[in-house]
Amino acid sequence: MIDNLIIVRGAGDIATGVIHKLHRCGFNVLALEVKNPLSIRRKVCFSEAIYDGEVCIDNVTCKFVKNEQELKDAFNLRNACVAIDPKGDLIYKLKPKVVVDAIIAKKNIGTNINMAPITIGLGPGFFAGKDVDFVIETMRGHNLGKIIDNGFAIKNTGIPGNINGFSKERVVYSKESGIIKNICDIGDIVKKNQVIATINTGNKYVEVLATMDGLLRGMIRDGSNVSKNLKIADIDPRVDEIKNCDTISDKARCVAGGVLEAILMNWSDI
Repeated sequence: MIDNLIIVRGAGDIATGVIHKLHRCGFNVLALEVKNPLSIRRKVCFSEAIYDGEVCIDNVTCKFVKNEQELKDAFNLRNACVAIDPKGDLIYKLKPKVVVDAIIAKKNIGTNINMAPITIGLGPGFFAGKDVDFVIETMRGHNLGKIIDNGFAIKNTGIPGNINGFSKERVVYSKESGIIKNICDIGDIVKKNQVIATINTGNKYVEVLATMDGLLRGMIRDGSNVSKNLKIADIDPRVDEIKNCDTISDKARCVAGGVLEAILMNWSDI
């Protein structure tokens, strides 16, 4: 039995904000990921530890662990952890106090209210009080980070959040399936229609073009196998905000605050 164990499904940028805050508040946090994560804002994603062994984000180190002994050793050194377990089998083995679904899949892909004494889902796809105990609002705006104890979060609009008047233009999608070769990297300043990557489809190389002028805030890992219409890059019009590439976002911190509040207000009952 691991004391104060919380399992977070997913280790992308929003999940990383949650993992980071819970770790700093004294919980033992294990994230569960797929074998080959396709995170965009890689410099602020603990999922990158699966490729690199460990990563440090905002002074918190997350280690990739392959078994329970490695998990315990990492926790003893006060690290957060990530393991490959897309189906969540470790939830039933380790019996955490809390399970947080932070996959941000816009739908429930397997989390249920019986997985732990406290279950929390981030964003749309979960019914609070039925699928999970609580849902945390992830839509930017007045209700971001709000705890919902009965009902759904706001439905996914499919439109990225507005930053300085730019929304849909901020996101770059793959036009073909294949292996991506990055030409630009996170932190680069790009111009609209600049080639930022190519995709090898097996028959040809397809150029990936910047959709607007701005700062390349996110870029899928070089060499990734991408599918058609997959989100592969994120451009921020605020070119002077380069520090944002390496730090957890305001949105992730706000959502994490909602998760922490939901846990603490019910901790004495478990």
